[in-house]
Amino acid sequence: MTNAPANQRALPAEWAPQSGVMLTWPHDQSDWQPYLAEIEPVYINIARAVCKHERLLVCCRDERHVDHVMLQLKSGHIDLRNVSLHIAPSNDSWTRDHGPITLLQDGAPVLLDFVFNGWGGKYAAELDNKITRRLHAQGAFGATPIVTMDLVLEGGSIESNGKGTLLTTTQCLLSRKRNPHLTRAQIEQRVVQFFNLKHVLWLEHGHLEGDDTDSHIDTLARFCDAHTIAYVQCTDPSDAHYPDLHMMEQELHALRDAEGKPYRLVPLPWPQAKYNADGKRLPATYANFLIINGAVLAPTYRDAADAVALARLRECFPERDIVPIDCLPLIYQFGSLHCISMQLPSGVLPPL
Repeated sequence: MTNAPANQRALPAEWAPQSGVMLTWPHDQSDWQPYLAEIEPVYINIARAVCKHERLLVCCRDERHVDHVMLQLKSGHIDLRNVSLHIAPSNDSWTRDHGPITLLQDGAPVLLDFVFNGWGGKYAAELDNKITRRLHAQGAFGATPIVTMDLVLEGGSIESNGKGTLLTTTQCLLSRKRNPHLTRAQIEQRVVQFFNLKHVLWLEHGHLEGDDTDSHIDTLARFCDAHTIAYVQCTDPSDAHYPDLHMMEQELHALRDAEGKPYRLVPLPWPQAKYNADGKRLPATYANFLIINGAVLAPTYRDAADAVALARLRECFPERDIVPIDCLPLIYQFGSLHCISMQLPSGVLPPL
């Protein structure tokens, strides 16, 4: 990557044209085992919504799992002409973080395979870290080239506006359990070089209880266009999140784009607190939406704030359908819709 002319590289925004979406389907050898009856319908709903607009690449654990997933998709009345299934053993299903990050080189896609170490060693990730390379070796991405990177970096930790600006958090990218040998300046230098960035925006504040990622940006604040950021807003001073999210909101108001202009900020509502059976609070966030061709898949949580969140997202994406996806089962494993998916820009997937 260092030999490629920087002015010919670009990190596309999520709303750029896509060839498809990648999912790693949950299975009984993962932490999803007790929740499969609840979680698979969520995946089916996501698959159905994606296949109405673009293609779907599904990573399965083994041949038995392929048969099971195919049966699930058929029972969900999903157009299988838009689906390709491939085998790569997985520890878990958080595709946003173990899937490829796509760079455009001279307008053509290149897959960047960063190191995934289970969010700083919190969970086993040896299989997940090999998924992208295994899929590539099988031809899942056609002739799209792949570059293996020597940096721990998760897709959920970065947001691109498609114009050379990256939004991220210090709590994640500067975690000493990810790249302990690198300083903040060195990490910023690397991502600027890799992605040909003009501007890196760092948030020092913002977290969700139950989040294992050390404050991934895709749980907190998201670009909706080059000059609009939707973010989670807590307005309840009695909530434990209020002080830090209030400071994050102040940081967002202080941000300026590459031309020195403030961003248009759209607050997303705060759902009622959700807890698991052990009384642990779960990270319900409306910022974890997925942008696809012609639509935005929006997480909902069977909460009164769902309707407000959907209305706010319609303001942000007036030319796209807003498709609600019940994601309450997803947060029982501490993630949501964006966390389990990875968009694949136009040109990545081979013709069916």
